[in-house]
Amino acid sequence: MVRETVDQITLGEVTITRVWEYYGPVGMTPEQFFPETSPRTWEDNSSWLAPQFLDPETGIVNSAIQTWLLRSEGRTILVDTGVGNHRYRPYAPVWSYLDTGYLGNLARAGVRPEDVDLVVNTHLHIDHVGWNTFQDDRAWVPTFPNATYLMPKPDFDFWNPANDHKSVFGRGNQNVFEDSVLPVHEAGLTLLWDDSYQIDANLRLDLAPGHTPGSSVLTLLSGADRAVFVGDMMHNPVQFVEPDVNSCFCEDPAAARASRAKVFGWAADNNALVIPAHLGGHGAAEVIREGSGFAVKGWAPFAPYSEDI
Repeated sequence: MVRETVDQITLGEVTITRVWEYYGPVGMTPEQFFPETSPRTWEDNSSWLAPQFLDPETGIVNSAIQTWLLRSEGRTILVDTGVGNHRYRPYAPVWSYLDTGYLGNLARAGVRPEDVDLVVNTHLHIDHVGWNTFQDDRAWVPTFPNATYLMPKPDFDFWNPANDHKSVFGRGNQNVFEDSVLPVHEAGLTLLWDDSYQIDANLRLDLAPGHTPGSSVLTLLSGADRAVFVGDMMHNPVQFVEPDVNSCFCEDPAAARASRAKVFGWAADNNALVIPAHLGGHGAAEVIREGSGFAVKGWAPFAPYSEDI
């Protein structure tokens, strides 16, 4: 399912536009995706998780693949680039050989590939780097030829096959470095950063390891407005309720919990909008502290996916 419209909000001097690649089931039950949760957790929260985040008929988790398009200080910035088209993903068949209208959706947001100044890959998983490149004849070449691609160095090193690191993902990220990361690096377009990186007066990148060694968050501070793009720090809003719960894809579970507690706590204390990579529905939320976890104070004004749009 591909949506052919875009949504936009403004925070301070930064505009944020949601650009869809995919929304729908990802072939995993809650127990498979979040093995640390209990059925009771999903039952107790089903009234607001369904149907946007959990299909009540199939019991399968729904997820979004989307890019957050930012315009800040005159530059066009993409936060994560989804899965991409025409890629062979032998150990992640749900993402193999997609053929979506992502570039058309980006065009409807007023952006051509050559207009992009910066690409932020929050980490280097299969569903965050795909549109870094496109297939030109038999070669994979940068999709955004005038952009600098900001990649966290710990992830670049971890996912480089030459370093032979073992992952809880198994071989699920196979081919990703070769077709979506290395061609950009060989073209001289990458900037590998570590610890933190100040993009401009409004935007800063910081490592928040756990999901992967180089997982990062992008913090927006502009005027009185606050937001934090958390990538895969969370995949489902049930993790607001139980922030200690990890997905099955987290490389370092203890570090992932610590990063989530730190960032969600900052967001709650600073009235910041939490913007994950994969939430459908309204896409983002303000949170408050509640017991040992957090609760949704209010959803962002982005329109949920609708097949009628």
